[in-house]
Amino acid sequence: MKIFLTGGSGFIGSRLTERLINEDHDVTLLLRDPGKDLWFDRNKVRIVTGDIFDTGILAKEMKGCEVVFHLAAYTKPWSKDPELPYRVNVTGTINVLSAAIEAGVKRVVMTSSCGTFGYSYNGSVVNELTVPENPLCTVYERTKAEAEQKALGFCSRGIDVIIVNPSRLYGPGVLTSGNSLTRIIRGYVRGTWRIIPGKGTAVGNYVFIDDVVDGHIKAAIRGVTGEKYILGGENLSFSALFKIIGEESGRKRRMIRFPLAAIRDIIRLIRLGSRFLGISPPITEEWIDKYMKDTVISSDKAVSVLGYKITPFRQGVRKTVEWLMTNHR
Repeated sequence: MKIFLTGGSGFIGSRLTERLINEDHDVTLLLRDPGKDLWFDRNKVRIVTGDIFDTGILAKEMKGCEVVFHLAAYTKPWSKDPELPYRVNVTGTINVLSAAIEAGVKRVVMTSSCGTFGYSYNGSVVNELTVPENPLCTVYERTKAEAEQKALGFCSRGIDVIIVNPSRLYGPGVLTSGNSLTRIIRGYVRGTWRIIPGKGTAVGNYVFIDDVVDGHIKAAIRGVTGEKYILGGENLSFSALFKIIGEESGRKRRMIRFPLAAIRDIIRLIRLGSRFLGISPPITEEWIDKYMKDTVISSDKAVSVLGYKITPFRQGVRKTVEWLMTNHR
């Protein structure tokens, strides 16, 4: 299959590209920096220099492709330019889909986030039909939610658009801002991460990268036009998460439950310093607010429609720790 892919140097994109070339697909990647170190063998893909604002390049290079995987996104928690997340996540998505139509591409799989569905309230389970009860916490979630609406609007123009919504990712791969949990696991293994946010009771959903890659491919093959599919894993509290990480790494760390108010105060100072220096802080107050909300996720739709499979968190962490011990001691 002939495939065009944006965001190929990111966490999901690099692992998806690796899988596609291993299955002998003809892959063209759009990269802003073609000289960047890549997770996969660059000699097995066709690399086009450009970005999602180069509409002429997009349409030209998509010609003859059967599927476009659109993964390029602004995922950092802060931007010196407040309009940049919108331009990348919303305008960039419009550009990719417009180019796909011009090039005659039949199917586009867009990567979004399960954060666009909001959070759990009073024990509720989040699925593809969930409508957020309150405003979404982060700019990333808000811009991704708008990008989804824009993308689905293209279905009426004769192109198949399928949206996949991964939850909190972890696993072997490039340690980007989209792979923060793996960096935390690395910190735990090294003994440099000892914090459990708040009381440790907030529940999130954690998904192994291999499952998300497989879900993308299955969405391209079996996904229904105009539909969204949550690609999730296990629902775990912070306390349960670190307990499993400790057991599977063979390292029992004394963890500190850090009060939310203190975390917010520290992050506020880091953010102010980062703005002064013009760099992105590792996290912001809005992201802490998000992580302290319960987000209990169901992937039943992807399981039943796509044949999606979930790796148990314990098994995924074991594989991740083994990879970290080999590559990032």
